Order: sequence, then C-alpha cells, then structure tokens
Amino acid sequence: MINIYQPSLGKEELNAIEQVFKSNWLGKGKLVEKFTKNIADKLGVERDNVETISSCTAGLFQSMKILGIGPGDEVIIPSIHFIGAINAIKACGAKPVFCDVEKRTLNTASAYIFEKITHKTKAVIILHYGGVPCDLDGITRLCKQRDIKLIEDNANSPLSTYQGQNTGTFGDIGVWSFDSMKQIVMGEGGLIYCKDKKHIKDSQQESYYGLLSKSGFSNTIDNKWWEFDVDRPGTKTIITDVQAAMGIEQLKKIDKFIRRRRYIHDTYSSEFKSIEWLKTPLTMSKNKTSSYYMYHIQTKYRDELAKYLRENEIYTTFRYYPLHWVNFHKSKEHLENTEYIANNTLCIPIHQGLTDRDMNYIIKKVKDFK
Repeated sequence: MINIYQPSLGKEELNAIEQVFKSNWLGKGKLVEKFTKNIADKLGVERDNVETISSCTAGLFQSMKILGIGPGDEVIIPSIHFIGAINAIKACGAKPVFCDVEKRTLNTASAYIFEKITHKTKAVIILHYGGVPCDLDGITRLCKQRDIKLIEDNANSPLSTYQGQNTGTFGDIGVWSFDSMKQIVMGEGGLIYCKDKKHIKDSQQESYYGLLSKSGFSNTIDNKWWEFDVDRPGTKTIITDVQAAMGIEQLKKIDKFIRRRRYIHDTYSSEFKSIEWLKTPLTMSKNKTSSYYMYHIQTKYRDELAKYLRENEIYTTFRYYPLHWVNFHKSKEHLENTEYIANNTLCIPIHQGLTDRDMNYIIKKVKDFK
C-alpha cells in the first residue's frame, strides 16, 4: 500500500538518539533547548517567543488558558479543522462557532469570520489548510479592529510563508505539530509561539506542573534545591531530549523535504489538469509559499475513486471531516462550501519519501479511473 503520509528518518536520527541514550539523560535537557533555539531561528523569531510542547493539541488547550477564554465566550473556528482544536474550546467551557471556508483552498477568510462575530466573540482559530496560508491581511485586520484574539493552527504549515513572514507568527498565538505524519517528525511533539513573551512564561509553567521556579539539579548550591512553589495547577506537556535529537536532525533536512513535496504537487497538477471530471488545487498567489502537507483533488466521483485507488494499493483520505457534523458537536449550521468539500474532496499521497515510480503509478491509476 502506498501511504498518504510517511516519515523520512535515517541514520542521522538514529545516531543522535544513540548519543542521548549514552548521556544517561532522557528527559528535557540541553537538546530540547538547542532544538527550540534552532527552530526559532528557522522561523525568524526570538527564542523567548517560543516553547516546545508535547503536541499541537496541547498547545491549543494551553492557548485557551493563556488568553483567559472560558464560559460565556465564543471562539470562531472553521468546520474543516482537526478535532483537537474544537476539543480545546469545549474543554474550557467556551462555545465553538463554526464558519465556512473557501471551496477550492479549504481555508477560511475574513468574510466568513465576520459573519459569525458577536459581542461574545473572544478568539478565532484558523488553519492553513494543507500548508497553504490563509489570506492573512484581511483576517489579522478584522481581529485587530474587533479586539479579537487570533490563534493560528500551524500543524499543516511548519515553514509556510505569507508576504515573507512565517505562518504561525501573525496571530497572538501559533501552534505547530511534529507528530509521526508531519513534515518535521519527532514521533510526537509540538511548538507554541506567543507574540507576548509573558505568555511564553505562562506556557512554561502550564507545561510543568505550574512550577514558579525550577527545583532539583538546576538550582544553585546556595539554595535548598529540593524546594519549590506553584501558583496554578499545571500539567506535564514537555518534550524530551530523545524527541529533540530527532527534531534537530529533521530541521537540517526540512528544506529538502519541502522541495520534494513541491515537485510531487506540481507534477500532479500538471498531469491532472486535462482531466475534465477532476479539479486540482488553485495556484497560489506569489506572496505565499507552502509546506505542501496535503494534495487534494475534487470530484463528484470522490467515493468511487477512493475505493478504486484503495483496491489498487493506493491509500487516500479526506481531511478534515466537518466538525459541525460530529455528533458530540452537532450543529444545525448549514455551511455551503464546507458541505461541498466534505462530499467531493480526496487527499492523495504526498510525502518526500514517495518515489517517482509510485508517483507515476498514482497518476496513471487516477487517469485510468474513467
């Protein structure tokens, strides 16, 4: 079966992990700090604006706390979004308000957000679908005008840019994912960016039991290093040097990974453009760059095509099933574009480990379908 997502790990990651094992320190240590500094540099932000975290979802949960979102507040979210985002909204007692997205890009836009704003709106969570940035000028302007907090879910778009600036760094908070299916793989892991550096301090406390100061070996000998204090009931959502060792090596390769993904994306679009029954992704404007996490096609024959491809050892999927259709979050909302997307969109394999042979096989099978 040809996988839709697949990590690219090699001897470099294995050697790095081996060195961690030899160090006898498997927890959060110097390598986590090195990875954090390296990715901050890659994103063009200061170290004090970012912190590693156990997952993108953990970052979304923290975002609600950091921004003081709770009962009585509303948070606008596109229905085409990962379930972790809405779970964060519901868990803090706020109300999710679903907005529509653009039919071809699957990204939301300021017009769809504007329709849903009320006096209770506290924040907006956006997703840069598949790695393609939303049109951020309108969204950031709207949020600023209405004094609404903006949270960017950057799980699909680790190094995407809008007008030369990395996505995830436009809003009040941005969150990244480094799980086993993403472009940068650490097994599990994530990153949180806060425009206000004080909020990074909040994140650090939330991620480690609410501790106000470090205890243990890192304390000076002048102190009773076993003493500590807290001012909140934090959890534990840190990463370890084992994950960071992988991340450091993956960061060295990410530009190469994205170039390969772009080649596959462009080849698909070129080969599929003449197929009358299928729509390919729109061409991005020149002020955007993508991380090419997903490649989606749209056709009224979606279900039949998915079954046919699976029978031919090609795994496909649809991301993301509309949140307003999930029973737990059931909504009477009618979102025209979202519902078209949910019935017509299919994601096909795209990852840097996809060989030319497999790519050409996928192209042939799609063309042979009808």
